[in-house]
Amino acid sequence: MPRKDGEFLNKKRLVLFCLPLCMLAGCKSQVEPVKQQLQDPKFENVSVHDPSIIQSDDEFYIVGSHAMLAKSADLIKWQQLANSVSTDMLFEDIREELKEEFAYAKTNTLWASDLVQFKNGKYYLYYCLCVGDSPLSVLGVAVADSVDGPFKKVESFLYSGTSPQFGKIYDATKHPNVIDPHVFYDNDEKLWMVYGSYSGGIFILELDEATGLPKEGQGYGKHLLGGNHSRIEAPYIQYNKDTGYYYLFTSFGGLTADGGYQIRVARSKAPDGPYEDMEGNPMASVKGAVGTVFDDFSIQDYGVKLIGNFSYEPDDGLTNAGYISPGHNSTYYDEETDNYYVIFHTRFLNAGEMHEVRVHQMYFTEDGWPVLAPLRYSGEAIDRYQINQVATSYRLLAFDKEITADFIEPQFVQLGRNGKLTGDLSGDWQISSDNITEDSSIKIEGVTYRGKFVSNWDEQQEKQVMTFTGISDKGIPLFMIEEKEK
Repeated sequence: MPRKDGEFLNKKRLVLFCLPLCMLAGCKSQVEPVKQQLQDPKFENVSVHDPSIIQSDDEFYIVGSHAMLAKSADLIKWQQLANSVSTDMLFEDIREELKEEFAYAKTNTLWASDLVQFKNGKYYLYYCLCVGDSPLSVLGVAVADSVDGPFKKVESFLYSGTSPQFGKIYDATKHPNVIDPHVFYDNDEKLWMVYGSYSGGIFILELDEATGLPKEGQGYGKHLLGGNHSRIEAPYIQYNKDTGYYYLFTSFGGLTADGGYQIRVARSKAPDGPYEDMEGNPMASVKGAVGTVFDDFSIQDYGVKLIGNFSYEPDDGLTNAGYISPGHNSTYYDEETDNYYVIFHTRFLNAGEMHEVRVHQMYFTEDGWPVLAPLRYSGEAIDRYQINQVATSYRLLAFDKEITADFIEPQFVQLGRNGKLTGDLSGDWQISSDNITEDSSIKIEGVTYRGKFVSNWDEQQEKQVMTFTGISDKGIPLFMIEEKEK
């Protein structure tokens, strides 16, 4: 159902600032075109739940739950390679290769996997299997000479649920559900695996590069956040050389269409933490209350939210435009272009549990926090924009931090060249001449959202539009998408 929290904005004043400020007088009455002119990218979509990305040669591959696999040359047009265990392409015979794991986890499918290439040139697939309605799970690694296999099992090395491991009786409120692995090299070339879902939370282990297995003596590893069955899962860590921070992405909420799934992030100067959010809250303390299960209320105020449920149009019960339960992301950094991308699955309005993969560019604010482009990646490159290129009509999406099935609906505003904002909201605005190195800001009654303007392709309007993405100091995102004349 639509969320009504945003209706208070109709009575509020909105002020848009950018630093340094420029004079607004004498602006032309016509929106000027931007330098980069985009064409219809003609998106080709795939369904890969929990997509984890890897680049090999000139192709991008995403592997996910249920042995789903897809590839793309440009992050825009995707090709489905496998959509279930029965069509798996990574093992010669996945049922035979992992027969002990299928039996232990009492399942007939795989959960979220991760593909990584070691410095020795070989490819390592970190797989996991889970019964689904409890933390009865197993996690292991397989190796291949090629990104598309065939993979051979090395060893399954983590178990959760009923089997005692590391000399401890399993406690689902404190110990991890051993699924959702992400394996990565840190800035010092050490190898790590972060993992976990619900149960006792998110954990991290240092790996031995020679074997792909955890170094001895770590047990389940170091706890990073979550616990007491709180709905936090899908950890993924990305380092940013410019900020010097490691960014821990997780998904809060439940993955189904009514689960309020959403992407959040925290950061640390070290890969194994401690991680904090924008307000300095220690994420290791974020967990459900003792004795609760799926206690979203206790966790929803923490972490920086990047995206959640929203409707592109005012909801009429028929539109599919907008995202529902977007989450379980991976990231990709392009060293040549210095661009960051976030890859995730999402469901859609009025479309049940149908899901597809989406790729959005990610930018970093001056104080080192990520924001997502409001629209999916279409080949856009951020630029320096002038007042006559951004002064136009927008639909505005003001998120909050609740974890519910509700979704945000748009409000409509006009950024006038005279510095006034009219429409559903009223206020004033200004813009900088350089929004690549400097943040633009939108201020709503004392709440400032810092971020970026970027021109992008809007597949709903089938036109190139201007957008704005920002984040408040409470870690709440704001999207603006230009509304073209019909």
